[in-house]
Amino acid sequence: EVIAQFYTAMSHENIRADLVTTSEMKISALLPQKYLELAVRALHSTFLLESIE
Repeated sequence: EVIAQFYTAMSHENIRADLVTTSEMKISALLPQKYLELAVRALHSTFLLESIE
């Protein structure tokens, strides 16, 4: 499941989201600014989005 992959990616980087909401089409997360780049890189890797800039 996609949300499980999201949480796994965040967990591997020791990132704890303050708030997570989901819908059928998207996941939104509120997390500290200092983790933004790390979270984006982790999610790109998890969902095979490395080629998207």
